[in-house]
Amino acid sequence: MTRRVGAWLNQRLTQLAERHAPQLLVPVGIGPDSAVTLLITMGDDPERLSTEASFVALCGVSPLEYSSGRRSSRPLDHGGDRQANAALHRIVFTRLRFHPSSTQAYYERSTQEGKTRREIIRCPERYAAREVFNLVRTASSVPPL
Repeated sequence: MTRRVGAWLNQRLTQLAERHAPQLLVPVGIGPDSAVTLLITMGDDPERLSTEASFVALCGVSPLEYSSGRRSSRPLDHGGDRQANAALHRIVFTRLRFHPSSTQAYYERSTQEGKTRREIIRCPERYAAREVFNLVRTASSVPPL
């Protein structure tokens, strides 16, 4: 029973993603669940998000500048849509596992530079958010959900 419901749900999400933004299902790591979640985050009018930075901030993956004395850091913004953030996280980890040419090479390089796992994941999450934004914005027409 659970498998049938899961299969039906996956099929329905795939249909929704193919209807509204089929270009989102092309890149590695973006499945129907992540595509639909990110489309919902963009809303029925993706034109209201004027820049990539606005979508990145809406997803909660934009860095915040923080400094105290001589020390400065860039923690992530924990605001924004947490479901969109989780979708971007799934995309990054899928790419880490199944896309060795770019994402894993970046991970290896950053590990050798001494960055923490959390610091390493930030950049690919922002990259994935920018990629989704550009894929949806360049589509000729996106019918409302």
